[in-house]
Amino acid sequence: MILGITGGSGCGKTTLLKLIGQQGGLILDCDAIYHELLATDRELLAAIEGRFPGVVAGGVLQRKKLGALVFSDEQALEDLNRITHGAVKREVLRRLEVKPTLAAIDAIALFEGGLAELCDLTVAVTAPTEDRVRRLMARDGISEEYARSRIAAQHSPDWFRQRCGAVLENDGTEARFRDKCLAFLRRSGIIES
Repeated sequence: MILGITGGSGCGKTTLLKLIGQQGGLILDCDAIYHELLATDRELLAAIEGRFPGVVAGGVLQRKKLGALVFSDEQALEDLNRITHGAVKREVLRRLEVKPTLAAIDAIALFEGGLAELCDLTVAVTAPTEDRVRRLMARDGISEEYARSRIAAQHSPDWFRQRCGAVLENDGTEARFRDKCLAFLRRSGIIES
């Protein structure tokens, strides 16, 4: 079973991923894979620098500088996504070669990156905007303005709801959402009751 998990930043996808990992599932966090590739795939870094001159310094991507460019410019974000999606999908496919019994692909761009087609079931994790802003500020150490610009640059919760086979709304405490995730995994036959 390959489960595709998607939703905007700060929605709580990590809670669901941890539960799948605790069941022995292979976790493919596409954001983490992207960051690994930035450290190991010189062609990817060169392509990003080629499109966005000045965002790489000393061989390291300046994320906040790149973010300031792409989160306020739809075309720039599309260009970045076009550069990165192919590299991430190739790496996900490489990691799936082990043919796991259970795997979860966590990707905000699950559909745009062509990863949804690899999944048996897709799940949208959604959350109220104010909760997301608060989580992003705490998790990433960013300003409220920057958190809101990141959220505004992403698809709406309805976009994710319309495309996924299941939806988990993270609108309460972390413990309550964990229970909701466990119930979903049991209902879906992913874990035993």
